[in-house]
Amino acid sequence: MTNFSLDARLAADTHSVTDLALSRVLLMNDARFPWVILVPRRANCSEWLDFSNDDQRELLQEQLGVMSVLQELTGAHKLNVANLGNMVRQFHLHIVARFETDAAWPGPVWGQGVREEYSDNEAQALIAALKQALS
Repeated sequence: MTNFSLDARLAADTHSVTDLALSRVLLMNDARFPWVILVPRRANCSEWLDFSNDDQRELLQEQLGVMSVLQELTGAHKLNVANLGNMVRQFHLHIVARFETDAAWPGPVWGQGVREEYSDNEAQALIAALKQALS
C-alpha cells in the first residue's frame, strides 16, 4: 500500500469514515443522498483491471459489505454503484442509497441540483453508524 495518497478532490468533497483491509471509506458530503465512496489504497490504479486478482476479490467483498451496511442503515429503495472516474482519475467506487423521494429520482445523482453539505452533527452521526457497522 505504499505511495497511496487520496486525490485532492475526493478529500475536499468527503468525510473520512474508516479504512477497510484494502479501501478507504469516505462519506460524500451531500446530505441529499447517503453516499459512500470506496478508494482502494493502491497507487496508480484507475480501472478494475489495474488491480491484482486478489485485490479485485477483496474490493468486491468490501463493496458488497458496504452495500449491505448502507441498505441496513438507510432503508434505501435502491443502491446505485458506479466507478466512472471521469472527473477523478484515481479509482473510486460510488455506492449511493437512493429513494423514490430523493431530489434526483429516478435519474442519476451526478449533476443534479446543488449539493447540501451535512451539518457537523449529521456527518458525525452517520460516520459513527457506518464505522460501527463496518467494524
